[in-house]
Amino acid sequence: MEFVEVFDSPGKGRGLRAIKEVWAGDVLFAEPPFASVVFDSHAACICHSCFRRQEKLQRCGQCRFAQYCDRTCQRAAWEEHKQECAAIKSYGKVPNENVRLAARILWRLDKDGSVVSDTQLTGLDELEDHIYDISEDDLKDFKVDIHNFLDFWPRSSKPHTVDNVSHILGVINCNGFMVSDQRGLQAVGVGLFPNLCLVNHDCWPNCTVILNNGNQSAVDSMYHSQKRIELRALGKIDPGEEVTVSYVDYLNLSEDRRRLLKQQYFFDCTCEHCTNKTKDDLKMAGAVVEGEKVPEETVKEVTEYSRTMLEKMEKARIEANYNEVVKICRECVEKQENVLADTHIYQLRMWSTLSEVLSYLQFFEEAATFARKMVEGYLKLYHPNNAQLGMATMRAGVTHWQAGFIEIAHGMICKAYAILMITHGPTHPITKDLEAMRMQTEMELRMFKQNEYVYHSMREAALKNQPMRMMAEPVAESIKNLFRRK
Repeated sequence: MEFVEVFDSPGKGRGLRAIKEVWAGDVLFAEPPFASVVFDSHAACICHSCFRRQEKLQRCGQCRFAQYCDRTCQRAAWEEHKQECAAIKSYGKVPNENVRLAARILWRLDKDGSVVSDTQLTGLDELEDHIYDISEDDLKDFKVDIHNFLDFWPRSSKPHTVDNVSHILGVINCNGFMVSDQRGLQAVGVGLFPNLCLVNHDCWPNCTVILNNGNQSAVDSMYHSQKRIELRALGKIDPGEEVTVSYVDYLNLSEDRRRLLKQQYFFDCTCEHCTNKTKDDLKMAGAVVEGEKVPEETVKEVTEYSRTMLEKMEKARIEANYNEVVKICRECVEKQENVLADTHIYQLRMWSTLSEVLSYLQFFEEAATFARKMVEGYLKLYHPNNAQLGMATMRAGVTHWQAGFIEIAHGMICKAYAILMITHGPTHPITKDLEAMRMQTEMELRMFKQNEYVYHSMREAALKNQPMRMMAEPVAESIKNLFRRK
């Protein structure tokens, strides 16, 4: 491994540290999954090989469960799917994602051993499973998974002890990495990446992890690339400095982040941002109106109201009742105005949801207003090279372009492009799409500056000649946490 090595991190156990100086955007390592599966809820709409979302997928003729983009993806996945395919046929039904992933891991362990490449820094038997830390309620589900695995595991495969199966399922529970679709916006599966399991958490990390879905569509197989995660530096890292990523979204209070980390990953976060409660005051701040701070009691009252409305909004969103979502958000935003600061996390969540849903419903001008406020708030809270900030700025830029605000749109798209070049790199599909958008808005901006009237006339004519189409549906599960939450 060229850039990192394993070391004993004080108070954390094993970790990774840099052995060379790296700069923002550098890839410290790339790693294909030891094994990965599509979530049960996405099994019918996601390719089981490249994890891309497709309207038409080809079903495996044997098990009738696995779905693929085409023959190329099916051939690429056959080595991993072969034994699973026969097991599903024999079992007569499809087990859940935990059992499927555990089975794929054990089949590969039987075939290739615990270390499958020279760049793998740890074996699976060395990874923590935290079985004795699991809560009673989760332990019941865990035992059901063990029972179902033993029923599913074919007699023709090498037998494994309950302890072995328990260890693998425990590793999946606390180290299963969220795998995204090709847009990078929605978690559609889970995989195990041994080297990534060694990277410790920090709420204000110096690295980020992205998934590159690879490329199986080139005519010449020489140009094919496999699905992999990439660990990218967010800034300068000196030799000897520990490499860290954030397991949870920073847009939570330090108390909530610590609770989530304890529940899911079984450790107490002692990072500087949690210890000092950095930016917690901004995340719960009241507004300043005409030089006067809003009374604390009023801020508390509206904060509680906002928490209740967020729960209602989330329920309506899950049910895809978007008109109800807009109604709830508008009502809440009206109460929050001039009471909560523009960095208050409940107000930011309302603005984010409202901009996304209004854009989906094609109320672009109103959506752009909330998107702009959201980005301005994020800039005061997130790390300047945070991937969530980059994706939010990109969405806001596209919304402004759809609304016809070309100057603001181009500025936001350029900012998003600068961030995603660091977090995703120049070859990632999202960055390539953004580069095309940047060139288009740059051309449109020149036209706008030459003759504003002609630009708007041409834009309206172009839009009239295109059939009305719905925007991408708002995703219910955007990727805010690095590893899968139980």
